[in-house]
Amino acid sequence: MSLQSPRRGTTGAVRRVLLPIALGAGALALAGCSSQSRGEWERLAMPEPATEQGEHTLSLWQGAWTAALLVGLLVWGLIFFVVWRYRRRRADEIPVQTRYNLPLEIFYTIAPILMVVVFFSHTIKTQNEVLHESAEPDNVIEVTAQQWSWTFNYGVGKIDYANVDDPADEKFPYPEYASVVGDASTIPTLYLPVGETIRFNLHSPDVIHDFGVPGFLMKMDVIPGRVNHFEITPKSEGTYAGKCYELCGVYHSRMLFNVEIVSPEEYDAYVESLAAQRVSDGPLLGGENSDTQTGLVTEEDPEGEGN
Repeated sequence: MSLQSPRRGTTGAVRRVLLPIALGAGALALAGCSSQSRGEWERLAMPEPATEQGEHTLSLWQGAWTAALLVGLLVWGLIFFVVWRYRRRRADEIPVQTRYNLPLEIFYTIAPILMVVVFFSHTIKTQNEVLHESAEPDNVIEVTAQQWSWTFNYGVGKIDYANVDDPADEKFPYPEYASVVGDASTIPTLYLPVGETIRFNLHSPDVIHDFGVPGFLMKMDVIPGRVNHFEITPKSEGTYAGKCYELCGVYHSRMLFNVEIVSPEEYDAYVESLAAQRVSDGPLLGGENSDTQTGLVTEEDPEGEGN
């Protein structure tokens, strides 16, 4: 005589029918995804790298998630195995109570240490690849982050490589500079040449900012009194969005900029057009405070002219 109620039997039958349908619908949904959506799944929600350096960041991201999923599957598998293997089989039976297992204790002590060593080594390797700087970059751009916009200083002329590695002493590598200055009503655009190495020297006259472009898979703090720098090599032409990743003040939301990756010829023509308008002996590094930002209306500067 079966002890199963009709209601429970009906519920089980419904589940057996609905489960394959749900799995099939999920498979069809994934199969119907566009190539862009499939790419996002493959990259685990990471943007498509627009630079050669970003490829290393993406590899670390994918590897870390793969390792985490494998470890999770192993742990879940062991949990379910123990629950099933050592379950109570009779009402009057007490499963074996093991106080300790020396080999297992040694394993789950050493295994996490080995995992941390492997993760750390891959992280350091990726960091070295991303922060590697060439002896003679193709271009050096002085980036100024100021409350609350950006200034991009492009070099005019040939690079003096003797000064490339020492931006903190105001020994700038170009004889002249042409600049693009953003303000409260204008989002500046940063032009970069595809296939060439660009070094960014990051300056701040007021507070800590953070220069980053999601498509580059790279960002770096912009700290007053210190010039941080890194290099990228764009892989293909395109338009990207950048922003400040550090809460820098009340108008932090205005710290936006656009990025246009163009051909080297178009980049050179753009810098020449800027130089035809105005050049300076050195890059524009901003003022002492937010009131020096033109276009920002304050009580001290109601016309937004800057100091």
